[in-house]
Amino acid sequence: MTEASAYGREYQKPEPFPRELAVLIVKKACRMAERFENQAIDQMTRDARRALQRGTDPSAIVRQLDL
Repeated sequence: MTEASAYGREYQKPEPFPRELAVLIVKKACRMAERFENQAIDQMTRDARRALQRGTDPSAIVRQLDL
């Protein structure tokens, strides 16, 4: 006897996720995370420099950037 889903089709066991594909996805995610981290560092540095040039106290910048 076969099991049927709610839609009347036979239940099919999901195929295992290909390991090679999983590794490629993880590598891509790591590259994306590194790029995002670098962009965030650059942006925060630019913002802090501008604030310092305007005469903002460094302790205020620390609070504003939640450092």
